[in-house]
Amino acid sequence: MRVHHLNCGTMRPRAAPGGLVCHVLLIETGNALALVDSGLGLYDADSPGARFGLARHYVRPLFDPAEAAITQIRELGFDPRDVRDIVLTHFDADHVGGLADFPWARVHLTDAEALAARHPRGLVERQRYRPAQRSHTPDLIAYEPTGEAWRGFESARELTAIAPGVVLINLPGHTRGHAAVAVDAGSRWILHAGDAFYHHAQLDGTNAAPLSLTAMERLVAADRSRVRANHQLLKELWSAADPTLMLVNAHDPKLLTRARERFEPVIDLP
Repeated sequence: MRVHHLNCGTMRPRAAPGGLVCHVLLIETGNALALVDSGLGLYDADSPGARFGLARHYVRPLFDPAEAAITQIRELGFDPRDVRDIVLTHFDADHVGGLADFPWARVHLTDAEALAARHPRGLVERQRYRPAQRSHTPDLIAYEPTGEAWRGFESARELTAIAPGVVLINLPGHTRGHAAVAVDAGSRWILHAGDAFYHHAQLDGTNAAPLSLTAMERLVAADRSRVRANHQLLKELWSAADPTLMLVNAHDPKLLTRARERFEPVIDLP
């Protein structure tokens, strides 16, 4: 499968040099297209309060229609109607804003995340799961976190209804039902870790991750102990520098740049 790496939402939190991106995967499955996350969409700029909530004052998204997945898909020469499936790492606003631009697409996620989005509990969940993001009544297909182990992760499920080589990996911590998504890109796998970590320094140890990001990570985590455990597991994958695996996340602009440059060494970051 051919994979395109898109930035579907620039954000500019203070004290975060380089800002943040919304790293979305566009997958050519052969006879259709699929997305991993959807970033910010066309409707977000019209209703930022209802669709993004108070967090917009902290992360300061641009809401640029040119960055919307549907806009970029057209610019790449594809028909947006060919996007038949969207796989979510989780249901935060900066990951699901584009769902409404593809109302015909099936949306795949863990059952725990679907439950949390529909029935939020506590202040953090009520802020992060915005009813406006589901006002178009998306077709949610939820999966139990059961299946075979995958590269050190306890539970993974191949989503053969989309295509062989698209794997949903249970990775709760950031949210109740957070997941990672692995995609077989031919010469190597791409592992999209979503918000399981925010910045490459959390894994490679080259410097300190911006405090504004680590503070936000702690503040919104559904389970901080699991976030720390996920960091450790991902550090081990990063340190292994397996040439058959590229590790990316949702918001680090350097990891997006590396992925776009195609098959750079996993630990080769300036």
